[in-house]
Amino acid sequence: MKQILEKYGYAPDMEAIDRILTLVQNNLGSYESAENLAACMGLIDLTSLNSTDTEAKIAGMTQKVNGVKSSFPEYPAPAAICVYPNFAECVKKNLTLHNVKVAAVAGAFPHSQSFDRVKQLECKMAAESGADEIDIVLPLHLFLAGEYAETAERIREIKEILQEKKLKVILETGVLASPTAIAAASFLAMEAGADFIKTSTGKLEPAATPMAAIIMCDAIKRYYIQCGRKVGFKAAGGMTATKDALCYYSIVDTILGKEWLNKEYFRLGTSRLANAILSELEKKTVNYY
Repeated sequence: MKQILEKYGYAPDMEAIDRILTLVQNNLGSYESAENLAACMGLIDLTSLNSTDTEAKIAGMTQKVNGVKSSFPEYPAPAAICVYPNFAECVKKNLTLHNVKVAAVAGAFPHSQSFDRVKQLECKMAAESGADEIDIVLPLHLFLAGEYAETAERIREIKEILQEKKLKVILETGVLASPTAIAAASFLAMEAGADFIKTSTGKLEPAATPMAAIIMCDAIKRYYIQCGRKVGFKAAGGMTATKDALCYYSIVDTILGKEWLNKEYFRLGTSRLANAILSELEKKTVNYY
């Protein structure tokens, strides 16, 4: 782990992290605008990952996305619809908005505990079924055992299968023991080909946290400076209020800057936040999604 961080000359500094967190909290009021909330709507991966999901439910959610520009023409549509891999074809078949991506969790989500060939095949099948983006979980059983080369190789193998498809690697930051582990996992995933690094699955607690986001965005910045490749950041899990969206928006803006404040490099993974933002923008309760 130490070697990974030394390569980028980075070590998490808790005092510096606390200063950024304080700065973000103190400046959050300056981000509370209709313009920023509307921008957050266009960063959402509208997500349904429930054991009770059915094709009819997923098709209905997709139709809601299709109709959002008619119902709320002044706001952007979500960036993507994120579902289990067996529903990727359903979304692709029903989706009519060309600027909305189909995303699927795969690779034995949410625990990444299966045979490598099974995980690779699931990712391949999800992509072939219409997914533009694949969200996988960092193989924690390898990373936590200190098998960093093997961890990277498992990610690299999946990225080679997906080719031009976007790969998001979920670090599950809530179970990583320290800021150092979060930073090391971030660099490792990016080196292995991740197009996005993502905080969490939303299936374990704690999920996304501002501290983890700061460390991950710091790592993205360091990686970009050294390697010249932009990697995206995705916050997921536990976000229900508009202030949550604006908090992560401000973290990305503060650390990475305006170039990252778009759906190519920044996402919010949530199933509940969209209605909260719409309600705030419309100044009334909205249960559209």
